[in-house]
Amino acid sequence: MSSVQVAQPKPSFFITLLETTDTSRREFEAIPRMNSMLARGLTLAEYKAFLHDLYYVVWHFVPVLAAAASRCPDQFRPVRAELYDRIQEERGHELWVLEDVEAVGGHVDRVRSRAPSAPMQCMIAYNYYCAERGHPCSVLGMLYSLEVIASAYALTLAQSIAKAIGRDVDAPGFKFLLSHSAMDQDHVAKLNVLMKTIEDPAGQEAVISATQVNFYQFGRVFHDGGFTSLIG
Repeated sequence: MSSVQVAQPKPSFFITLLETTDTSRREFEAIPRMNSMLARGLTLAEYKAFLHDLYYVVWHFVPVLAAAASRCPDQFRPVRAELYDRIQEERGHELWVLEDVEAVGGHVDRVRSRAPSAPMQCMIAYNYYCAERGHPCSVLGMLYSLEVIASAYALTLAQSIAKAIGRDVDAPGFKFLLSHSAMDQDHVAKLNVLMKTIEDPAGQEAVISATQVNFYQFGRVFHDGGFTSLIG
């Protein structure tokens, strides 16, 4: 008597993305300075430098989304529509970072006039390259990696930094981190739905590759030559 083999359903692309990029995420989580920041916070000078780098990734976020959206063919209509919605939602968030800079005694003009750390410049340049020259769906890798990081760590990071510098976490100075801790949990859920619409192998590979690179490159910001190089 022969047994009937039942075909197992193919996992959704979002599950594939999680599994394929899990090593990259874990390597990011294992960075010593990341763990130190979460446990013990930062000095005031370090936090100002961190906000300096953060300003630039946020400032360039919407232009990168716009560049990718402009190149999305009708095959990726759901992606294009989500990028349009996200552009409207994310506009002006770099000003929240500047509010935090000013609230903790930083110099807004200095942040605006001085380039971010070398790793941050590389990360931003990579995402522009992908959006303008590569596959437009690669921008979802940037979204996914940054929003996973924010939803998982932003609240704990804000609390640890506030304690380290002797401030109330609900006082001015932590608006961006606190807002994106909650906001990006919802964004990751939306990405779960959106990823299921991407069936094109080239589009899927672009998302996976961009996710891995963004985890890696953002991780370099927490090594020597990253945001701490901006102190002083």
